[in-house]
Amino acid sequence: MLLRHFGLGTTLAATLALATPAHAVTEIQWWHAMTGPNNDVVVKLANDFNASQSDYKIVPTFKGGYADVLNAGIAAFRAGNAPGIMQVFEVGTATMMAAKGAIKPVSELMKEQGESFDPKSYLPAITGYYSTSKGDMLSFPFNSSSMVLWVNLDALKKAEIAEPPKTWPELFADAKKLHATSPTCGFSGSWITWGLIEQFSAWHNVPIGSKANGLDGFETVLEFNNPLETKLLESLVDLQKDKSYDYSGRTNTGEGRFTSGECPIYMTSSAFYPNVKANAKFAYTAVPMPYFPDVNGAPQNSIIGGASLWVMGGKTPEEYKGIAKFFTFLSDTDRQVYLHEVSGYLPITKAAYEKTKASGFYEKNPILEVPLKELTNKPPTENSRGLRFGGMVQMRDVWSEEIEAALAGKKSAKEALDAAVSRGNQMLRQFERTAAK
Repeated sequence: MLLRHFGLGTTLAATLALATPAHAVTEIQWWHAMTGPNNDVVVKLANDFNASQSDYKIVPTFKGGYADVLNAGIAAFRAGNAPGIMQVFEVGTATMMAAKGAIKPVSELMKEQGESFDPKSYLPAITGYYSTSKGDMLSFPFNSSSMVLWVNLDALKKAEIAEPPKTWPELFADAKKLHATSPTCGFSGSWITWGLIEQFSAWHNVPIGSKANGLDGFETVLEFNNPLETKLLESLVDLQKDKSYDYSGRTNTGEGRFTSGECPIYMTSSAFYPNVKANAKFAYTAVPMPYFPDVNGAPQNSIIGGASLWVMGGKTPEEYKGIAKFFTFLSDTDRQVYLHEVSGYLPITKAAYEKTKASGFYEKNPILEVPLKELTNKPPTENSRGLRFGGMVQMRDVWSEEIEAALAGKKSAKEALDAAVSRGNQMLRQFERTAAK
């Protein structure tokens, strides 16, 4: 009898299912650049959101590195098949803004869909980077990092250096001492232009360019060929001669020189943390970036790296509704705390930072609070709330070329910086003409 009832129930259910129209699930494509463990985080976020409701399905797709995602997304928009959400690194912001009709500002989306969204709930250094001059947020902050100084404590002890350096003069002196025991590299770093031009300028509250580093208009003019930047590059050129400082390339391909023990002091992203934790076979720490103590008010605040989520134009009302709900889902404080603790990226809201701090997490993991202390060191100024230069990906290569020429002794530091500014300004004018069309 039980089997017969069960069979009848199953048949009836199947018949009713066929008679009832299927519930339409709106699929939303999310293109991203996350690899390894952080790709797993992206997949988990999508799965968790999909399981939390039945109307929308987020479909994450890895599209290569940051530049690859940006190029693929713009090409897809022109072809009429762009994803709903695209992860774009911070220096692609001006390019996205200039792509007329290609994007839907996140503040506009959230307002239209009736989802609560308060830009003031985010850390100011993050809000400023992705907002218009009027304070309207263009994209949704996702994975943010900053730059720190990674230090091999065992190497410092061996060289009889009592504590990690706080200032550039201390770092220069320590690099010379460390060279005795680390002959191929006392000090180095990755992301050369991000560290030595972009972060360095913000940390010392000096402009990279006019118009609030381009945040207030595409007609910005570069002006980082100043005495302070020249002093830094001259010092590094001098240290490069005997490898007390040794150049490690334009991107982060040289980071293994720190985890292998070759370079005892290494300046790179705070997002390097999971790699250091997994691979360093020595005692280590991370400390704030160095500063020149004779600069009034230094250090100021650091600026962010990482990426944000852009909403693409030309999507259906249902897709936009689903994207807005997904962003509300991502904004949950507990979810932000989880993201911070598992990925090493920063908590992007004030509430998530405070909750993480209150839990005692930083007492056991002080390294993860270093970039947050840098970002929130002082309220951002016109020189330190971020930057927005068109064609930034290509311009960074030009700046790197000139820095490399100085380090190789082919140009003086001042000549290299003058050329970097001059060539960069030509690129900015070209971008401005293109953006105005």
